[in-house]
Amino acid sequence: MYGAFEMLLSNARVIDGTGSAPLERVSVLVEDGRIVEIGELPDDESAVDIGGRTIMPGLIDAHAHLSSDVFRSPGFGPPPELHGELPRGRELGYFILAKTARVLLSAGVTSVRDVGSYDDEAIALRDAVRLEIIEGPRILSCGRIISATAPGGAIFTTMYREADGADDMRKAVREQLRRGADFVKLMATGARSVLAEDPEPAQMTREEISAIVDEAHRLGVRVAAHVEGLAGARLAVAERVDTIEHGLSLHREPALLEEMAERGIVLVPTLSTFHDLAERFTDDFPPALVEQAKRQLEEAYATLAAARELGVIIAMGHDSGPPGDNAIELVRMVDGGLSALEGVCAATRGSATALGLSSDLGTVTVGAVADLLVIDGDPLTDVRMLRDPDRIWMVIQGGKVVFGDPRAPALVPA
Repeated sequence: MYGAFEMLLSNARVIDGTGSAPLERVSVLVEDGRIVEIGELPDDESAVDIGGRTIMPGLIDAHAHLSSDVFRSPGFGPPPELHGELPRGRELGYFILAKTARVLLSAGVTSVRDVGSYDDEAIALRDAVRLEIIEGPRILSCGRIISATAPGGAIFTTMYREADGADDMRKAVREQLRRGADFVKLMATGARSVLAEDPEPAQMTREEISAIVDEAHRLGVRVAAHVEGLAGARLAVAERVDTIEHGLSLHREPALLEEMAERGIVLVPTLSTFHDLAERFTDDFPPALVEQAKRQLEEAYATLAAARELGVIIAMGHDSGPPGDNAIELVRMVDGGLSALEGVCAATRGSATALGLSSDLGTVTVGAVADLLVIDGDPLTDVRMLRDPDRIWMVIQGGKVVFGDPRAPALVPA
């Protein structure tokens, strides 16, 4: 009999996240939180028959903003305060964060990279999950975003750590790591959501970006770069950041995409955020930003297609709300030209690469951490089923069932 800390999932279709064709009617054996064997294995009375359902890696959202501010996630959390009501205490927000973590996990998102949160909230949430105070996805956070002094700092306040000059940038990196950040994020350009910022020029000098990347890499952490316009893209790629967030202008200069492919720099296209600004939340933004977003949405899709053609590693980043519908980004990438298999790989192995954890996460392979999603159906026939809660049969994180069909009680360790 398989031991109490083992699980055997049998009669499964496996999409392993590597890009290989699915395996049919195989079993997956998990021991001590990792996958130890895949193939035709002898059944056991403790084995769970998956019934031909699909086992794939847990989804990884490589671009999220985990925030306790309900007004930044429309449709999630309590309704806004009405005039005359007593103001709600800030402490309420931490319960919203806890709910966010659980919602993400139940949607099959087993890991999240937070790319900027207010007051280091995502770092606290990460620690609460790691300490098993609450259930939630594995979280990596940059804490606060490093930005040059710019209008965005007045809007995003404690989500930013403003710095100027190479020495101050190095200090900012050290401060973020002291606060508990897992990686560093910089603003190479302005943001599309700030009316007073033009996203085309670079927001930092090459020396400033170089100082951030050099200091972060010297200290063993990765660097994500917010990039919209080409000027900032050129500097970020030249200084060898690890990931480009958004990158919507890159299709205009294919040589940059070729350089990214050669250096293994990951693109996180975040299509959903441009859809939101251009189509979904138009009443919440000035008309000029909405019109700009419509143009940028076209560019984002053009860059996705060009990146795919040139072999750039692509990751899934929702960068939107409410939490729980993260797989819509995968669907949009497929709508934008990726095959269903490429989309699944982007949302798993590609995102794990963005996190710097591809040796452990993002695949259903021997030796990988058992972060698994069991889907009632074959997502390669229609990736939209990954958005359907009724299709999510089971979520396994680190070899433990964290969300699942009660018909499979044998998966819960004794």
